[in-house]
Amino acid sequence: MRRLVAAVAVSLIGALALTACGSDTSSSGQDGADQPVKKIAITFTGSDVTPSGTDIDVEVGQAIELDVTADKPGEIHVHSTPEQEFEYDAGSSTLDLKPIEAPGRVTVESHTFEKTLFILVAR
Repeated sequence: MRRLVAAVAVSLIGALALTACGSDTSSSGQDGADQPVKKIAITFTGSDVTPSGTDIDVEVGQAIELDVTADKPGEIHVHSTPEQEFEYDAGSSTLDLKPIEAPGRVTVESHTFEKTLFILVAR
């Protein structure tokens, strides 16, 4: 009888612990993985770059895709942790960034034009 009571008690405690963990994860609201992919269009034409220095909101953990259209090859640098660098060719390219894992501001710049393209504001 004592073994049965002990087994039931252990089972209940284990179930409560799992429920608590599941509750914490779902109530945080900070998981951007369930958000749609954030697509950001970037255009390089001659010496013109769009966007240029704007803030773009993203969720922490949200997937980010850069859709690059360029008239010549170049390089984009993302000042995230870890740092990310991408080369693109003339024409159209799609670049997949690693999600931003902590709230804050992340600068994305063109090494080719030595300009800040935009700042990702992760919340």
